Amino acid sequence: MGEKRIAIMQPYFFPYIGYFHLLHAADALVLYDNLQYTKKGWINRNRMLVNGSDVLFSIPLRKASDYSTIEQREVSEAFDRRKLLNRVRAAYQKAPHFAEAMGLFATAIEYSEPNLFRFIKHSLVLLCEHLQIRTPIIDSSSVRIDHSARGQDKVLAICRVLDATTYVNAIGGVELYDQAEFGAAGLDLRFIQSENWSYQQFDHPFVAWLSILDVLMFNPTERVRQWVENGYTLVANPAPVS
Repeated sequence: MGEKRIAIMQPYFFPYIGYFHLLHAADALVLYDNLQYTKKGWINRNRMLVNGSDVLFSIPLRKASDYSTIEQREVSEAFDRRKLLNRVRAAYQKAPHFAEAMGLFATAIEYSEPNLFRFIKHSLVLLCEHLQIRTPIIDSSSVRIDHSARGQDKVLAICRVLDATTYVNAIGGVELYDQAEFGAAGLDLRFIQSENWSYQQFDHPFVAWLSILDVLMFNPTERVRQWVENGYTLVANPAPVS
């Protein structure tokens, strides 16, 4: 049996480029739908450029229990899609690749699905098709494990069921996992090290790691595809991220 790389992530709306490095590196991405939703994460929000500064944009949600899973959350009925689109249009209308990037963003935003998980998954699939990433995306609830498991134990269980040989994670998760535990389970543990890459953002100083929306606004799609494919390395024991 050859190497089989599995990545496991929460769904993020129009995430930064490193998320797509992870998708490209993996043979399958398990997308958490039955994990508890957290307000402090990046599930339904991200950052864009407004007048040279990074500013949050978000998908508003209906009120729900603090213990709800991602799949149990819903997009607010009061979500003013036109307002968000106008905000993005005002920020980027003079960007060199505005028309294509704005069309992609509008398709994602105008999707009428009320379920948060399916709404975000739709946008990820849309972006993967645009960037020619063919990695299968698997809902975590469909993987036959004990879903009461948490953290590293849950990751190891998913990897075993999916016959993974390597678990690939974002470099921000270095301190969450024990290399020895993965080795004992017969798994390699690797992290995505994204290369620093800057590009012209109008006449402002460069602001790094914004939403993929910003990357697509300022760069031709083919260049972004090349960066997705070649702009990272897989490392085993990176230094902790400060």
